[in-house]
Amino acid sequence: MSGTENQMTGAEIVLQALKDNGVEHIFGYPGGAVLPIYDEIFQQDEIQHILVRHEQGAGHAAEGYARSTGKVGVMLVTSGPGATNAVTPLQDALMDSIPLVCLSGQVPTSLIGSDAFQECDTVGITRPCTKHNWLVKDVNQLARTIHEAFRVAQSGRPGPVVVDIPKDIQFATGTYVPPSMVSSQHVYEPKVQGDLDRIREAVALMQGARKPVIYSGGGVVNSGPEASHLLRELVELTGFPITSTLMGLGAYPASGKNWLGMLGMHGTYEANMAMHDCDVMVCIGARFDDRITGRLNAFSPNSKKIHIDIDPSSINKNVRVDIPILGDVGRVLEDMVRLWRASAKTVGKEHLADWWTSISKWRARNSLAYKANDDVIMPQYAIQRLYELTKHRDTYITTEVGQHQMWAAQFFGFEQPNRWMTSGGLGTMGYGLPAALGVQIAHPDALVIDIAGDASIQMCIQEMSAAIQYEAPIKIFILNNQYMGMVRQWQQLLHGNRLSHSYTEAMPDFVKLAEAYGAVGLRCDKPADLDGAIQEMIAVKKPVIFDCRVANLANCFPMIPSGKAHNEMLLPDEATDEAVANAIDAKGRQLV
Repeated sequence: MSGTENQMTGAEIVLQALKDNGVEHIFGYPGGAVLPIYDEIFQQDEIQHILVRHEQGAGHAAEGYARSTGKVGVMLVTSGPGATNAVTPLQDALMDSIPLVCLSGQVPTSLIGSDAFQECDTVGITRPCTKHNWLVKDVNQLARTIHEAFRVAQSGRPGPVVVDIPKDIQFATGTYVPPSMVSSQHVYEPKVQGDLDRIREAVALMQGARKPVIYSGGGVVNSGPEASHLLRELVELTGFPITSTLMGLGAYPASGKNWLGMLGMHGTYEANMAMHDCDVMVCIGARFDDRITGRLNAFSPNSKKIHIDIDPSSINKNVRVDIPILGDVGRVLEDMVRLWRASAKTVGKEHLADWWTSISKWRARNSLAYKANDDVIMPQYAIQRLYELTKHRDTYITTEVGQHQMWAAQFFGFEQPNRWMTSGGLGTMGYGLPAALGVQIAHPDALVIDIAGDASIQMCIQEMSAAIQYEAPIKIFILNNQYMGMVRQWQQLLHGNRLSHSYTEAMPDFVKLAEAYGAVGLRCDKPADLDGAIQEMIAVKKPVIFDCRVANLANCFPMIPSGKAHNEMLLPDEATDEAVANAIDAKGRQLV
């Protein structure tokens, strides 16, 4: 571009910057402070705008889009309440490392600070819940700022950013600069290549291990498909057992022979016992959060710990490690595999035989067992049947938050990364439905299922309207137990079974609700009818709400009580109310 060709209004600059950063879809909701941008959207057809019904839905849809594609998700909101409604998905994306660019409108620069209509301090409000944010006061800096926003969102540990654009800047004329002409401001330059000496030290420690375990997280997924391939190669080469956080499911296949299942509060017995008893722990792209570690001073007490992470603030933050390796997990795994192969002649797997014998004994406890029932659908059974009937399809799963989320993690086997979209760090009820919309927009021919709870689904139910408008045939599979299940479970176990406001007494008829939106409603309450009903749900080419009536008072086990160590977890056959009460001390009672 030269001469007058690169002169554009701010609104035109926004659209051109989005196109030049490879954006194909944006999720948004119009308002006065972004009308110039919406006017430009109307006059082009390269970028599709998805009109959500609430700004929170825009953010979660953009998260689902990003998580399932590896691209940056983009949301567009107006000033004031539009921006404040975006705070929840921004914080959700920050905690789960989802690359998100939020473009927000702002009142004209001359009115900033005057308490103008629909004004708020968007930059101030979103500073704690973004990687970085900008208030653009010069139209000639707008293109550069948007390009930098995309770079920051997807560089290093991914996360959300906000670009706040006053309305007069959208009207003003300025110079457009393409991404190729914008040099990095060197404000955020993450270290991606790991220190080779530390990687050698880690490999040497791993070679001497007798009770090792690999603990993988969402960082492996975020690093890209090659990182997952390298992780699988490392497991095959070493013969090490592997477990994962909630966010890391799918990086290693659930059908893999070395897979221990998910780790943590509702993880498997074998995964948690291996973490407790290991002598070498290799943490790859995870951050030692409280749902994983249990009681910190009892966490994996006799192990040497290796931690690979691209975020320097995550290393030694919660757990002191012996060998920290700062870098992109894909790059570090590549070096680790290469160094291991170089010493393959001297390293066998025979010395792990006793360790695998111990693991086999823990597996034999069958920690995910539950009592089958011919008269009522058990929630675990519902997820098992859903998995069996969809596992050979091009399937993506989102969830809301609660018991159903944990059952989905336990019983739905993920073979590939980027197929599992859930709110891990923030635990946001209402995430799953709009996330499913975002996934379906990105993958129009895929089977996209939101595994939901009857309480969570009502948080963002209005996005069914968006699914209908954009012919996105998402399936909402509700495990309907009439309760806020996880809240009720903790009230039962920790608060003397005083079920304070966890029972939903005015539940909607989900079948009629689906029909009111123009979707298809299905209901099933008998185990014998479940397979046929699931197959009918899959066959429908429209959005579906499936009301799966499950056992009302089923609890989610196994479970590590708060304040307890991994080797103090409760298994289903041990989980009487008395046993739980005896297992949880006063400190644990204060922590949900």
